[in-house]
Amino acid sequence: MTAPDASAVDEYVASIADEQTAEDSRMLIAMMRRVSGHEPTLWNVGTIGFDTYHYRYDSGREGDGHVIGFYPRKGKTTIYLMDGTARHAELLAKLGTHTETGYCVYLKRLSDVDPTILEQIVRESYDYVKAKSQDGPIRQILWKVED
Repeated sequence: MTAPDASAVDEYVASIADEQTAEDSRMLIAMMRRVSGHEPTLWNVGTIGFDTYHYRYDSGREGDGHVIGFYPRKGKTTIYLMDGTARHAELLAKLGTHTETGYCVYLKRLSDVDPTILEQIVRESYDYVKAKSQDGPIRQILWKVED
């Protein structure tokens, strides 16, 4: 995490040159704030995350990650589902125009997808990661693990 205060997020969103990407970012912030009950934080170079979980792998690597988040870019905003896209295949099929990889959903514009479905996916992902982290650090990469 690089900036734990919401003003850094506001400044970052205000600096986005593409107005559509900035507006999509504001809408995603409002939705993820509703889902998580947390304020946004700025992670790395431009990722906006909500809430945290701790991980500790058998390799000794450990740290903190955002539970839900996104990275706004013109024409390809990334939504991070830390539990992976495979768990949400049925809903993703109904989402609208997007592409996906292991734990990322890529959107050209928020208007290309059904916002109700997107919020349901984000909520289910958030709830799953939070449940997995209740008993201490998460010990596996959730999006690579089959349930």
